[in-house]
Amino acid sequence: MRIGQQPGGDGAHGSSATALADRFTGPGLPSRLMRRVLAYVALTKPRVIELLLVATIPTMLLADRGTVDIRLILATLFGGWMGAASANTLNCVADADIDKVMKRTAKRPLAREAVPTRNAFVFGVVLGAGSFAWLWWQANLLSGLLVVATILFYVFVYTLGLKRRTSQNVVWGGAAGCMPALVGWSAVTGGIGWPAVALFGVIFFWTPPHTWALAMRYKEDYRAAGVPMLPVVATERAVTKQIVVYTWLTVLTTLALVPATGVIYAAVALVAGAWFLLMAHQLYAGVRRGESVKPLRLFLQSNNYLAVVFCGLAVDSVLGWDTIGSFFS
Repeated sequence: MRIGQQPGGDGAHGSSATALADRFTGPGLPSRLMRRVLAYVALTKPRVIELLLVATIPTMLLADRGTVDIRLILATLFGGWMGAASANTLNCVADADIDKVMKRTAKRPLAREAVPTRNAFVFGVVLGAGSFAWLWWQANLLSGLLVVATILFYVFVYTLGLKRRTSQNVVWGGAAGCMPALVGWSAVTGGIGWPAVALFGVIFFWTPPHTWALAMRYKEDYRAAGVPMLPVVATERAVTKQIVVYTWLTVLTTLALVPATGVIYAAVALVAGAWFLLMAHQLYAGVRRGESVKPLRLFLQSNNYLAVVFCGLAVDSVLGWDTIGSFFS
């Protein structure tokens, strides 16, 4: 989104909406309607949109440090959700052909023809237009424009431009997944400040190790679909070395935000960062020793890492204690 959409990692957990839809197998009208509704829900990849919540709320709390504007937060989340749902739906439209080939995506609505492609496209466009109008109305024009830019970037630059052409697809395409930080900040302030850029950088650098760890596990799926993810075209040693590099960049970027925060965030960023680095180095060391490694563990734990860091930021911002930067000013 991707607002809330990590390139390459979409569908990693499967779709809860798709699984639920499979339960409605009866011939009656209610069952058919429920299956159709849940198929449209599955197009939005609801589990992937969790990143929207993780990134947007703490960013907004930091932007309005010491104050909690529940109405604006909920309004921004709803607009951001529509934007993420739009990007994910249009991604499904563009990737329908390879989704049919990859085992972990074969049950997506368009791959199994549960929804007509034209309908899915219209659904995605309507959601995108709705997200722009809603955020312009409830927040400001900049927030609405940022959402539109995110959708266009995710669909045209990442999905149609980078994904099938370069092994660096998730590095540059991951910029779409960082946009909730800018949207959340702009909704509060009407502009974009350096802390928002730092949070953008945190998600930007976090995306490659997160996604490549998943791609190591499913590299045969990507190879079959003709998607040149880094684990498909490079050795495990080269991939895990890159994972370590980007993990260091992620942790260092979280620390760059410390001057704008208090001691709680600083402590959480340090401890969680050390833990994340340890996991990345353990994966690299295991590959160097020729051991059988479990990259999916790093993928799953990377979600926990990001959640912990942003939750620490949220608590720190709500409390509104003196920032560390204020002690040096």
